[in-house]
Amino acid sequence: MKKNPDYILLGVVIALIIWGILILASASASISEEKFGNTFHFLKHQILWGIIPGILFAWVAFKIPIPLLKKIVLPLLLINVVFLGMVFLPKIGAGFRGASRWISLGPVSFQPSELLKISFILYLAGWLKTRTSLSKEKISRHSKKTLIAFFIVLGLIGLLLMKQPDISTLGIIFLVALIMYFLAGTPLSHILSIISVGAITLFTLIKIAPYRMNRLLIFLKPELYPMGIGYHLQQSLIAVGSGGIQGLGVGLSRQRFGFLPTTMSDSIFAIFAEETGFIGGLILILLFLIFLVRGFQISKNSQDRFLQLAGLGITSWIVIQAFVNIGAMIGVVPLTGIPLPFISYGGSAIVVELIGVGILLNIAKQSKT
Repeated sequence: MKKNPDYILLGVVIALIIWGILILASASASISEEKFGNTFHFLKHQILWGIIPGILFAWVAFKIPIPLLKKIVLPLLLINVVFLGMVFLPKIGAGFRGASRWISLGPVSFQPSELLKISFILYLAGWLKTRTSLSKEKISRHSKKTLIAFFIVLGLIGLLLMKQPDISTLGIIFLVALIMYFLAGTPLSHILSIISVGAITLFTLIKIAPYRMNRLLIFLKPELYPMGIGYHLQQSLIAVGSGGIQGLGVGLSRQRFGFLPTTMSDSIFAIFAEETGFIGGLILILLFLIFLVRGFQISKNSQDRFLQLAGLGITSWIVIQAFVNIGAMIGVVPLTGIPLPFISYGGSAIVVELIGVGILLNIAKQSKT
């Protein structure tokens, strides 16, 4: 059994965080100066309330005994579900732009849906392990019950997320759950059923919310309404294209001066590409690809089925989220509002992402190779 962490994975994450600090310092400077008279307000907040707590929690996740981790996955999910309900309570829940996604407890506020990503992955890994470790006869006998139970759990979580609404997080959780369910060796008919239900749900959600339909229309025809509903994508493409091969230089973005919406969070890759160019964007993508390969290798080398599934889930979550964010900024997928892991502004997001990394490093430590 290894005693040291996986230095390749650790090095990739450190590189992503450092780059994130540099780009956030640039992307947030003008907004921070305008609102607080201090160009580093948001950067300091990210470091003090995101990166530093995230590193501490990652260390705990790296050190926690695996038997204890297995025991607490269900309580963690249940607590998380309670938190999801608390966002609707007066004085505790905090809303923004019509969305109820935050809990505010004095000076501390956090987004329970971010924590849900890791707690649900861990719970699903333990749940799938118990059902795929049965004999073939028992698997066949219990397969329908397994699929129904899967839909019930995912449906309950989905309802809470739709109520907030936080459809982007629901989409990420659905994709990760689908991948984990498939990799657990469940019947192909189950996968097709899950995809069918997911497609019907997505169609329904698009139909009942005009802004989601607008995002789809702009994705299909980005040239429409460049100064209306297509403004965000147009400005993002301008930022990415302005970077050229080598970029304008860190801190020299022009789109951050009120032209591109949500520069610190959802759109930060566009600022990144504008300042570092095609080369910088390519390096960033390669870092996430290394994360993907290394995360899957760590999971494959584990001798424990729970750790294998948990590692695959964590790796899939972070990489899917990264490529959906990047894809949205270059017009490959519709705009979703999903942050870029380790780069975007958001304390809750980076804390949970670093917890996931800590668990991955813990899984690597358990490996015999």
